[in-house]
Amino acid sequence: MALQILLGVLGGLGLFLYGMNLMAEGLQKVAGSKLKRIIELLTKNTLTGIIVGAFVTAVVQSSSATTVMVVGFVNAGIMNLTQAVGLIMGANIGTTITAQLVAFKLEDIAPIVVGLGMMLYLFSNKPKTKQVAEVLIGFGILFIGMGYLSKAVKPLREVQAFKDLLVSFGHNPILGILMGFALTVMVQSSSASMGILLALASQGLVPLTSALPILYGQNIGTCVTALISSIGANKNAKRAALIHLIFNIIGTVLFATILVIPIRTLVVSLSPNDVVRQIANTHTLFNFINVIIQFPFAALLVKAVMLILPEEEGEKDINKVTKYLDDRILQTPSIALENGIRECLRMGKLARNSLESAMDGFFNKSEEKVKETFEKERIVNELEKAIINYMIKLSNTAMSHRNREMINGLFHTVNDIERVGDHADNIAELALVAIEKDLPFSEEAIQDLKKMYTKVLDTYKYSLECMKTGNIDLAFNVIKMEEQVDIMEKTCRTNHIYRLNTSSCNAESGVIFLDLISNMERIADHASNIARAVIDASKYE
Repeated sequence: MALQILLGVLGGLGLFLYGMNLMAEGLQKVAGSKLKRIIELLTKNTLTGIIVGAFVTAVVQSSSATTVMVVGFVNAGIMNLTQAVGLIMGANIGTTITAQLVAFKLEDIAPIVVGLGMMLYLFSNKPKTKQVAEVLIGFGILFIGMGYLSKAVKPLREVQAFKDLLVSFGHNPILGILMGFALTVMVQSSSASMGILLALASQGLVPLTSALPILYGQNIGTCVTALISSIGANKNAKRAALIHLIFNIIGTVLFATILVIPIRTLVVSLSPNDVVRQIANTHTLFNFINVIIQFPFAALLVKAVMLILPEEEGEKDINKVTKYLDDRILQTPSIALENGIRECLRMGKLARNSLESAMDGFFNKSEEKVKETFEKERIVNELEKAIINYMIKLSNTAMSHRNREMINGLFHTVNDIERVGDHADNIAELALVAIEKDLPFSEEAIQDLKKMYTKVLDTYKYSLECMKTGNIDLAFNVIKMEEQVDIMEKTCRTNHIYRLNTSSCNAESGVIFLDLISNMERIADHASNIARAVIDASKYE
């Protein structure tokens, strides 16, 4: 019988987790555009963070995933600890959704929901409809798994020793808390461990007095994933994970001592004859009340972790090349994509600075500026590798068709920006030759170069701006500017030939001049490619 129960629990739990993950993936695809806008919301206050944290967790169906993502944000320097507190508190609220859904006992209609989802998925060609279908299929499988889980533990009602063990947790809450903690750590999901608890309660195996300490232990156990994730991250990321742990420990102490009787009385009065609903309601109350109590003391939580993990002199971020990329954020693909775009823009700005240094080195005969270009180009190359590797990982996650097309475009854009850096490097080498040989350039040649350089730089700047804002009109303007650069390049060549014929230009200087305008023209071409990628991406809006 023991083996049969074990296999039944594993099978039911597997279906439960698969359904939850499928539903979460579908929700992320449906809410992709909303999740992208979270980046702007993260810059606001702690209260906004709570709302955002609750929303994201309701979508990804895991407070652990949200908290791991927060650790990634902090590690990437996107948010500070004060902002992280809000998201962590919100994540605890958002995770109550799963328990409330499971408590409704919808196992009987679950096959109908799966069937409806499959019909929508198979007979619709619209991406949005397919995404909604995935949510329905995941939702149904989740409840089918819950049904199997409840049936699997049903024989345990005949095992008196097991029932006595569970009842004992009501008399010894510390053991119950440890049990809930251990269970959550083993399955690496507070929602899954909550599902097991509710399955046991549905068969009358767990009285409310025993379920409450187990539930509190589960809230502490869910912190372990973020703590493990913070290993290898910077100290601020470790502090974010520690805030999550302290927050739940304080809540557990309050609910296991001062609030234990009031909460138990309240949930029993709300659902007198339904232990499953009592447990789900306690879970919801625990997280809401815990947030309400600790929200005014968010700053003190930050101070507490700063005392536990004090700031050291010379403390540095471990991310030496990238700023916005962190594998932890891949758990939420739409946000990870937004961060990839931000890192790409950062790379684009560095390539622009490299071009400015190269041309400054040429015009002012500055070897120092030329060397700056070489160093910036090295970083641009490292960024290209890091972003490409990140995009490859991101492309293997579940996401909407629109986001997948954006990733495909981003691969090309990263390459275009890297090529801009290469051309800046070429210009720097030409400047170095001109400086070392002290080559003369006519005033007319310098003026032609300055005019073309100004137009090329503006073209490239605007291409990055339209990539940042998604402004289609600006993107078309960049393409027109690139065409103007082509005309300027031809004019510069014509003028150069005239100067050669009139002996007003040095032949060796003329070779440098032609290479300079050729490299600048190619930079404008890459700027045009970036703008075209923005236009192509707009087709999937």
